[in-house]
Amino acid sequence: MSQKEWTVAEAVTSLCAGSLLKGVISNPKGETPWKKVNFRRLEDSYQIEKFTQKQAFHSHCDTAGLEKEIADLLAMGFRQVDAWSENTAFSLKISKKGKVTLLKKAQTTQTQRSHNREKQYLLKEDTNIPPLIDLGVFTKEGKVVQSMYGKFRQINRFTELIRDGLEELGQRKLKILDFGCGKSYLTFILYHYLTQVRGMETEICGLDLKEDVIAKCNQLAQKYGYEHLKFQTGDINGFESEEKPDMVITLHACDTATDYALHHAIRWGCKLIYSVPCCQHELNGQIQGGDLSLLTRYGLIQERFSALSTDAIRGALLEACGYQVQMLEFVDFSHSPKNLLIRAVKKSVPMEKRKKALRDAEKLMQAFGFQPTLYQLLKDENLLA
Repeated sequence: MSQKEWTVAEAVTSLCAGSLLKGVISNPKGETPWKKVNFRRLEDSYQIEKFTQKQAFHSHCDTAGLEKEIADLLAMGFRQVDAWSENTAFSLKISKKGKVTLLKKAQTTQTQRSHNREKQYLLKEDTNIPPLIDLGVFTKEGKVVQSMYGKFRQINRFTELIRDGLEELGQRKLKILDFGCGKSYLTFILYHYLTQVRGMETEICGLDLKEDVIAKCNQLAQKYGYEHLKFQTGDINGFESEEKPDMVITLHACDTATDYALHHAIRWGCKLIYSVPCCQHELNGQIQGGDLSLLTRYGLIQERFSALSTDAIRGALLEACGYQVQMLEFVDFSHSPKNLLIRAVKKSVPMEKRKKALRDAEKLMQAFGFQPTLYQLLKDENLLA
């Protein structure tokens, strides 16, 4: 273990020369919006994840950029960096008097892997999670298949987002409706997490158009012994439920199918909504550039702007209906560009704030000639503020 006094610049340079795999920047003392910052190495870059009290923001950089990022955060008031390479653990600390120390300690790869998995993930290795075995993420012994570690992280990310919403909900019994469930691997894993890990009384119904897929899902639910997990064939548009669910999930429902799912959730007064939109084509076919025609000059720019506008309007309309809305990164952009997740929690939102959200949505719609399906559905039933 090395012991000497360093300048901040020397310590950061030495730290980043260690071929780092991941790290945590913590213990902020100055005025900073961030509570904690994580970084981890991807194939050819680093991902930076900055946390406020309720949100996470992501960016990417190379090794030189990581060195600058760490130095800037330390200058901002952070006082500690813990980082790990393949064989070394690093601890950089700045004392109250400004003394900088950088400690290095050798560790085995196995120790590092164990630290990563046990400390960070809600779904643990060495546990019986049948859907993860059938998906090929776990071996029969409950170990993560090395080539599926990225998928394992994505699944845990989804589980963490659900957990955070449940903390706001504060109840032990749940009814969940999963629109456009598809093969339902995440649905099975969610059911396992809620019932086996959290011990909650949970009923989940998955809905999809494909009869063969639904039949397979019901067979798997019986195989796993998931008594209160059911699947049925049906169209999101026009669907009716005898009992109002507490939570609606819609992952990658194509284009306006997302709007119909959100409409159902809003009119039922669902307490939690999780939506990962997909294939937002509707507004791309309506957009009128006007004075901002630069946004429609290039097809790719128009497509992306239309997709972002679609979800911005959806978020504002949810706020207008009394939801607290967050736009979160579902998975790393390097894995999938369809990585935006809308999380909405039913709250007692002041009417003035709801009206402002509606005005903001309508201004964007008017500026570009947008006529989104969700707006019309809500307006027809007088559900808007």
